[in-house]
Amino acid sequence: MSSVHGTDVEYVADLAGIFVFAVTGALVAVRKRFDVVGMAVLAEITALGGGVLRDLVIGAVPPAAFRDLGYTAVPLVATALTVVWHPHLERIRRTVLVLDAAGLGLFSVVGAMKALTYGLGAPAATALGVTTAIGGGILRDVLAREVPSVLHDRQLYIVPALLGATTATIAYGLGARGYLVTLVTAALAFGVRLLAIRLRWRMPRARGLEDRT
Repeated sequence: MSSVHGTDVEYVADLAGIFVFAVTGALVAVRKRFDVVGMAVLAEITALGGGVLRDLVIGAVPPAAFRDLGYTAVPLVATALTVVWHPHLERIRRTVLVLDAAGLGLFSVVGAMKALTYGLGAPAATALGVTTAIGGGILRDVLAREVPSVLHDRQLYIVPALLGATTATIAYGLGARGYLVTLVTAALAFGVRLLAIRLRWRMPRARGLEDRT
């Protein structure tokens, strides 16, 4: 265990989530016809933005993303792979959505648990778990000149993140901690997100608006 990584499980989960989110950021850059530098910037922002925001709030400064080369190197690796393989990644878009759901679950849980270890209460930790999961995506969409997808959460993106962060926070409060809790709570968020995609679950719109999606 180290002060930068927290636990080995959290560190591995962080890197896995970072890679997945970096790929999604790089793919957005490809669709926007950005060059390689633009791809790398969106990959880094998507992968690290939420975690940096969380660390700044809880006082873990400088943020882990700036203290460990692995955090910044993984998005660059993801960018390089996307440069070469993006036609294949676009064709397996559904697989990318599955990976994104996995990253969402991991980040929501790891983010909440890190906030708890820094002494924050359950509501704040839950909010920061969600922030960790969606913060980078919001920054990515803003830079890509798109309305952040979380503002029209039609496929239940925030809801699974909130569920993962909440269950992780409850488990922590009950004294249940460790890699198994991380995996189970992340899997719960992951599963709900996949069901939302597969079954086309939708959040309601304001009364009277047509549902075109």
